[in-house]
Amino acid sequence: MTSPYLDVPLIDLAKMNSPIQQLLRGKAVEVLDSYQYIGGAYVRSFEEKMAELIGCRHAIGVSSGTDALLASLMALGIGPGDEVITTPFTFFATAGCIARLGATPRFVDIEKDTFNLDATQLEQAITTHTKAIIPVHLFGQMCDMKAINTIAAAHHIPVIEDAAQSVLARRDELQAGNAGDVGCFSFFPTKNLGGAGDGGLITCNDDDLAHKIRLVCKHGAHPKYVHQIVGANFRLDALQAALLEVKLEMLPQWTSQRQQNAAAYDSLLSHLVQTPQNAHESVHVYHHYCIRLEQRDRIQKELKARGISSAVYYPKPLHLQECFAHLGYTPGDLPVAENTCQQILAIPVWPGLSSSQITHVTDSIKELL
Repeated sequence: MTSPYLDVPLIDLAKMNSPIQQLLRGKAVEVLDSYQYIGGAYVRSFEEKMAELIGCRHAIGVSSGTDALLASLMALGIGPGDEVITTPFTFFATAGCIARLGATPRFVDIEKDTFNLDATQLEQAITTHTKAIIPVHLFGQMCDMKAINTIAAAHHIPVIEDAAQSVLARRDELQAGNAGDVGCFSFFPTKNLGGAGDGGLITCNDDDLAHKIRLVCKHGAHPKYVHQIVGANFRLDALQAALLEVKLEMLPQWTSQRQQNAAAYDSLLSHLVQTPQNAHESVHVYHHYCIRLEQRDRIQKELKARGISSAVYYPKPLHLQECFAHLGYTPGDLPVAENTCQQILAIPVWPGLSSSQITHVTDSIKELL
């Protein structure tokens, strides 16, 4: 039986990509015919354009956003006995990469309004074992990097920005990926700038650190077959780089459309539920548009029945995950993150979303509250 409701997917890649589909197909054939599948001109060109976009000296294409974090930590020498401060409210990769190197993630609670790491709680989490800080620019909005950088500099601690969800985000005249010592991006297909598979990028301004990161990403070899350190294979495929460069031309337009959709939601929902709050001097790029709902699970189920897709980012904070039980965190330790996990719901905000789809989402939420 056909549903009487308008279908509203959480994201529609086919609709997003349709204006440039022929360009993408042509570029894919071009790469295939070039036989330059690893490294080469396509990767260099994309790296150069990303460095210009982010405003940094170095942009290094890598195999995924996860590997961007892992390679950055490896290049900074993070290992057993070290602690890395981060947020409990993000995708698992942020803390998982810390743990994979034998280091210990140390979690700091988040701000209720922005969902980002609470910089006012950062300094009290620093110990003599703290060797890095990873703030996550969650859902498309930057953390308070001015405050974080001030604290980090006072303790001589490097800052790795997890900017996986926040390409083109800005705050206080700083741009995501160019506000810390290292920036890490993801090009997972559903990201604001997404590839046709996994991909990522590392940005930095320090020449020596950039050299170390590139070394890490090719098994620590320089020259070939002479291994100075133990690295890994973290290379970005030429096919992904070429396709991403095509999509890069659309990124400003797509970003503007996300912001327009978010503004429409704000005007229709902000008097009913807690909508995303923009920090002072912040440019939000809305990878996700997340609201808070007291009866989240019920409303999500009923939205689905009306043809509206949504998602919970994230259902359980990292400090309470089973794999981190040995760290000794218990329920109540980081209350804002824990409460947020019970209330948060992401609704569709992708570029190409129609006004009728937005109206269907907002009218449904109003009726279900």
